[in-house]
Amino acid sequence: MSEVLKIFKIGGGIIDDASQLSEFLTALAQVSGRKILVHGGGKGASQMLKNLGIEPQMVEGRRITDAATLDIVTMFYAGKTNKQVVALLQAQGVNALGLSGADGNVVQATKRPVRTIDYGFVGDLDEHSINTKLLGQLLETGLTPVLCAITHDGQGQLLNTNADTIASSLARALAGSYTVELHFCFEKDGVLADINDDASVIPQITADQYQQLKAEGVIAAGMVPKLDNAFAALEAGVERVVIENALKINEPVKTILCRS
Repeated sequence: MSEVLKIFKIGGGIIDDASQLSEFLTALAQVSGRKILVHGGGKGASQMLKNLGIEPQMVEGRRITDAATLDIVTMFYAGKTNKQVVALLQAQGVNALGLSGADGNVVQATKRPVRTIDYGFVGDLDEHSINTKLLGQLLETGLTPVLCAITHDGQGQLLNTNADTIASSLARALAGSYTVELHFCFEKDGVLADINDDASVIPQITADQYQQLKAEGVIAAGMVPKLDNAFAALEAGVERVVIENALKINEPVKTILCRS
């Protein structure tokens, strides 16, 4: 069996809270073996845009990224946030390397075409986007890559790309070389059977069970696209996907998604 690689994705809620970020990274440092961290951006970029008189624009949770917005999110995501995370991991004894998609051509994207909505400088990924050779070399040296949500198009243009998409694409691309576990870390302990009961975590969901839970309305709204993407990753060769509390990654309570 190939070596296990754990890919963790954290969102802006953890990034925005210094104590929670520190707690998560302390827990991440205790995870043995090879690992990659993908992080979102948090509210800092939106606040700076407002300070500059630019109103942030969001459509269905996705940021409209014009030229001015791209400048700010690049500074925050690839600069301040990424380097802060790397520095905190170094303090925990994890030899981390912060990367945007342009660094080492690690993630190359295509600018999203204009359809109903013009998202601006937003990047989409495909099966050729991930530089698996470079990532493998970094992992083999014992480094922990830390990727932000900034990618590039190979022609000198930076692009803003959804961090969930980056994490899923990494997992799929690296599944041919490693036994990949994809960990989505957020504020709940897992997928809940009752949205009003934080203790109602469903410990395991297979693909067939997921379809039944969707049909019954147990899993609905914002969790559906997340889990659709998760099961698509499983179908593409990812060993398992874990939905868990970012502050409890070394504890047993979580939801494990598996093919069967």
